[in-house]
This record gives sequence, structure tokens and C-alpha cells, in this order.
Amino acid sequence: MNNFTFHSPTESVFGKDTQKQTGKLIKQYGGGKVLVVYGGGSAERSGLIKDVTDALEEENISYAILKGVRPNPTDDKVYEGIALAVREGVNFILAVGGGSVIDTAKAIAMGAVYPGDFWDFFKGSASPVAAIPVGVVLTIPAAGSEGSPNSVITRIDGLHKLSCRCQLTRPRFAILNPELTMTLPWEQTAYGITDMLCHIFERYFSNTTAQLVNAYSEAIMREVMDHALSLKINPEDYEARADVMWAGTLAHNGLCGVGKEEDWATHRMEHEVSAIYDVPHGAGLACIAPAWMTFVARKNPGMVWKFAINVMSVNPEGRDTDHIIEEGIALLKDFYHDLGLTTSLTELIGKEPDIDALVKSLEGNMGKTLGFYVPLSMDDCREIYKLAL
Repeated sequence: MNNFTFHSPTESVFGKDTQKQTGKLIKQYGGGKVLVVYGGGSAERSGLIKDVTDALEEENISYAILKGVRPNPTDDKVYEGIALAVREGVNFILAVGGGSVIDTAKAIAMGAVYPGDFWDFFKGSASPVAAIPVGVVLTIPAAGSEGSPNSVITRIDGLHKLSCRCQLTRPRFAILNPELTMTLPWEQTAYGITDMLCHIFERYFSNTTAQLVNAYSEAIMREVMDHALSLKINPEDYEARADVMWAGTLAHNGLCGVGKEEDWATHRMEHEVSAIYDVPHGAGLACIAPAWMTFVARKNPGMVWKFAINVMSVNPEGRDTDHIIEEGIALLKDFYHDLGLTTSLTELIGKEPDIDALVKSLEGNMGKTLGFYVPLSMDDCREIYKLAL
């Protein structure tokens, strides 16, 4: 295990009706004028936005509203939010939604106190030194952004989908009420499960020895997969919703990566797919992850073999390594299919993707090599895209 510093200061407030504590929590963290950021009309129709604004008004907290954040969030909404935050003089930002909303809120939080272009932080030409505090009311367990310092935004000009990691934007608090997820369309739940599993993959598939971290990472993955199928049968299973919601936070708050060299090739390859073809991030991961595993297992089979046995429950008795790995990846694909997802990029996009364009954009954004479990050249990435077709 490598040296590490683990710091996860987000206060998680978990359970039924916890969204009604929003005002008290914002006041606790010094908020007096709030920018409420959310996506579509579902948050309004469900009554959640009213619950949140009622809670703010009870604490005499004034607020402005920015709505209309879309999946695969784009820079135009960030610029709109920055202008609104500056104009209204807000000192706290509240994200009500899933990863796209939270990531947009984080980008606004950095950009509203920066004299330059917030995109400087995402392209790596500047580092943030200040940010407006952020809080979260989570509605979609998936991205884990409610407990992480990460944000992913797509720049419309050039379709560059990049991430920024800034501890200043790690949310001060995250309200996690599993009941808020019960009305999600099934595909949203499926995409979220796929994303949180892949957040663990990016840390689990590592050349660093960390047996305890691997053991609890495997346990979280197994539980998420078990609960996923339960939720497909009974979307209102509160206990399953609760475990999946908490797993999404654990998958991306750093706990599953302590002391380990992380990979992140799968996410970065998928970012090109969802940026160019505007498909759901989780749907793209269901195509890329098995293809990535197939490719890297040829060069470094160890952790893929362990994943097959310890997570996918492949019986290793009398089997050679290649067959164990092959069955493990096949079972992972079957799991995605059971969720109603495809593992074919061609089927997902509706046509064969332009692999040359994907690789060119990937190289422009990430450079000549990618990942650490098996360092990938751009030719390797091209092969993985082909395996995902």
C-alpha cells in the first residue's frame, strides 16, 4: 500500500425527509444567499424544489434559481450560472439533482470567484484558489459527486469533455434520502449503478497491493450488483435503494482508492463517446468497461482474474486463468444486459462510431498514453474501441 492522505469532510445526512433540513444545514455552513441549481421539471413536479425552498424560507435564507442543467453538462450553463451568482451576490450554492447538476454547481462555485475563464481549471492552465461553498440534495445515486472533489464538464466548442479535481468544491454537506430515487425511470437507476461500479473499477484495477481496500471494494461491488436486480423487480425497495445510494458515495469519495495507484482509462475513453455522441455516461461505460478488461487482461491478468472470482463468483476449480477471466467478463456483460443496457457501442449510438475521431479527440485531451494498470497507447485505445463495437 502506498502512502496516502484520506480527507472526506462532506457531512452526509442520510434518511427519510432529510431534504427538509436543507435550510438549517446551509445556515450551519454560513450560507445567507443561495443559488439553487437543478435540472428538469421532475424536481418541481415531485415537490422536491418546494420542500427545499420552504426549508430555506423557514431559515430566512434568500435564494436565486438556475434550472435546466442537462445530462452531460455543458459549459454554457456554467457561464449562465456564474453570471447569475455574481449578479445576485450568492455565498452558497445548492445542487439539487444528480452528478450533472452537482458538477455544474462545482464549476460555478470556482468560476464565480475567478477573474478569468473557469475552463482554465478544466484544461489545466490554472488552479483554483477559492470557491463558493457547495451543498447537495442528491436525487440520482451514480456519479458520487456528492462526496468527491471532482467535476466533469463538456465544452461545446470542440466537444471537449474534461474533469477538474478541486478539494475546495467538495460539498460541505450531502442530503441523501433514498425515497427521492424511487420515481427515477429504470434506465436512470441502471446508468447510475453502472457508473458507481466503474468508479470502483478505476481504483480496484491497480498494480498496488492493498488487500483490505480490495476486500471492501469487492464487497461493495457485490452488494450493488445484488441490489440492482432487486430494484428492477421492486423499484420501491427502500433498503435496496438505501444501500445503492450509500454505495454511490463510497465508490467515489476516495475510500476505495486509498494507498493505490488509480487507472481512469475507462472513464476517459468513455468521455469521448458521450461528448461526441451525447449518450448517457453510464450507458457508454457499459460498452467500454468490458472491452477494456478484455484488452488489459491479455497483458496484466492478475486483478481481472481476482475480479472474476471474488466479484463475479466464477468457480476457479480446474480452470485456467484465461477461461476464468473470459467467464468473468461474460458474466459482467450479462449483468449489464439484465439491467437493460447494451454492451455494443454500435447499438448504443445507432451506427458504427468514428473511431478515428474518438482517438484523435482522446489524444488531444489526454496525450499519448492513458491509464496505469496497463499504460495504453493510442493504438491500444483504438483496439479497445473496436472491441466495444
